[in-house]
Amino acid sequence: MTYNKVSNKSQDKDVKYLNKDYNSFKDNLMEFAEVYFPNNFNDFSEGNPGMMFMEMAAYVGDVLSFYTDTQLRESMLLFAQEEENLYNLAYTLGYKPKVTTAASTDLEVYQLVPSILHNNAYVPDFTYALSINQNSTFKSTEGTSFYTTDPVRFNYSSSLDPTDISIYQYDSISNPEYYLLKKKVKSISGEVLTQSFPIGAAERFKTINIFNPNIISIESITDDKGNRWHEVPYLAQDTMFEEVENTGANDPELHQYNRQTPYLLKLNKVPKRFVSRFKTKGELEIQFGPGSTDNSDPFITPDPNNIGLGIKDGRSKLDTAYDPSNFLYTKAYGESPTNTTLTVKYIVGGGLNSNVNSDTITIANGISTVPQPNLPSRAMANFVRGSIASNNPEPARGGGDGDSIEEVRMNAMANFSAQSRTVTRNDYLIRTLSMPSRFGGVAKAYITQDDQITPMTNEPNRIPNPLALNLYTLGYDSNKNITTLNTATKNNLITYLEQYRMLTDAVNIKDGFVINFELEFEITAFKNFNNQEVLLRCISELKDYFTIDKWQINQPIIISEIENLIAGVQGVQTLEKIDFKNKTGTSFGYSQYKYDFKGATKKRVIYPSLDPSIFELKYPNTDIKGRVTTY
Repeated sequence: MTYNKVSNKSQDKDVKYLNKDYNSFKDNLMEFAEVYFPNNFNDFSEGNPGMMFMEMAAYVGDVLSFYTDTQLRESMLLFAQEEENLYNLAYTLGYKPKVTTAASTDLEVYQLVPSILHNNAYVPDFTYALSINQNSTFKSTEGTSFYTTDPVRFNYSSSLDPTDISIYQYDSISNPEYYLLKKKVKSISGEVLTQSFPIGAAERFKTINIFNPNIISIESITDDKGNRWHEVPYLAQDTMFEEVENTGANDPELHQYNRQTPYLLKLNKVPKRFVSRFKTKGELEIQFGPGSTDNSDPFITPDPNNIGLGIKDGRSKLDTAYDPSNFLYTKAYGESPTNTTLTVKYIVGGGLNSNVNSDTITIANGISTVPQPNLPSRAMANFVRGSIASNNPEPARGGGDGDSIEEVRMNAMANFSAQSRTVTRNDYLIRTLSMPSRFGGVAKAYITQDDQITPMTNEPNRIPNPLALNLYTLGYDSNKNITTLNTATKNNLITYLEQYRMLTDAVNIKDGFVINFELEFEITAFKNFNNQEVLLRCISELKDYFTIDKWQINQPIIISEIENLIAGVQGVQTLEKIDFKNKTGTSFGYSQYKYDFKGATKKRVIYPSLDPSIFELKYPNTDIKGRVTTY
């Protein structure tokens, strides 16, 4: 196919635009000379000087064609191959590539506390229980560092973050002298490095660079006045989550829930902020805002003067152009550091070598604890702190060399489709269940539209809102039984979801309903089996089946599954009977809600109520009743 070039000459020349490589350029140049200059150039031998110019022109055309194609390819995420270009495209879609992948494992952390006599019984003296700060470092026997992702609070215990207590040592008269406290915490391979950057006069969008091939993340940035600079996804974001300890000074009303909810989640305005992005695998760029430290961020205020002319004939700029950023314009993208020294703490590590074996992370190194100024004995305090130990029952896995070219490409496209928004029902469930446990544990969650649920008896005059979502939640108590969330946890959840929900979504946090029950069954056993052993095996299988971790809100009980489960137990000949009965009574620890199991059973399936509820076998040791019959 050819395209004719428009020319103002009397004789147009046929120029072909589909040439892409050296040989095609050369062949077409020769053809062009043969057609349009037959009398001036007809010697196409290799020794002719004219052929040298044709080959040079073909060479230049081939190079230019290559770079044109390459630049076009490198501008598209699906085809880019250069690392720097691919990183820039990924950041455009909101994904931050990983240059190294850290291994992780659950770390068991231990400490000793002395005993104390309380009500004529020896108990652990939690006065000496330590609070180990987040990002404390432990090392493996091979020298690989691991840091903790959450604080370790030995004086705090919940079903999601329990403190195991055991007697460590007895005194000479067999009374407990020391107790051993154990906590589990997630640990990630890496160690914290520090680098200082002197900053002079204010500079718009100031950047600093850190060179290290194994950077995992920025831990903190502080200036010489002690001010902290906060990392945000983009400089236009002027608020971020911050956690504060749930104390009486921080919140007198919610302090009563501090054992279940040790930290409160707050949204704070952060004028001192920065973003970070990898230029290459060995270079991390940190960028600050353009503002002056003398002026804080102004609030974004819609101004009609920025979008319409405001003249009496009604003419408006809306007819020709509309720029939302003009309507909500602000010059503030955060402060710029000025005449100070920035101290950057960043975490490095990861890689294949961080995949260490089990029982190897045993060295406490770089431990930071919350000060305890008023302890009865400083010597005992020093002893207790020196007793900190650790171990990893499972090997550390997941360490690697970061995102490959294809992983950056795929992850960037996946991230763009999600965009950290909560849109679908599953989005809300994932966000709710992913809230860190230190802000209160959400064990179960269920989402419905407000008008899909029958009106509550205690809300007879309530009008459903079809634009609102009802988020039904439940948590665990200290015995891992289902319970409702306390006010502090609900407030944290509201704050947490606020950053991800759609503008038009209203989210109502409600308590799910708990339906407690007991199960009775009757079996016959084969003659050559011990009846009691067969019965115990059946009860054990039922306990495992009804473990609360395996049950969700609005999950039905399928009777045929339970029948098959019991029938499959070794020694069971037949299942004679199985029956479910509702258990109520708050004085006995059960839920207050009554439920008609027979009326809710349809085709061998026990359905939950229309109001979101969960079936709970609360006391399996007593609420599972079995009997073996003989013939």
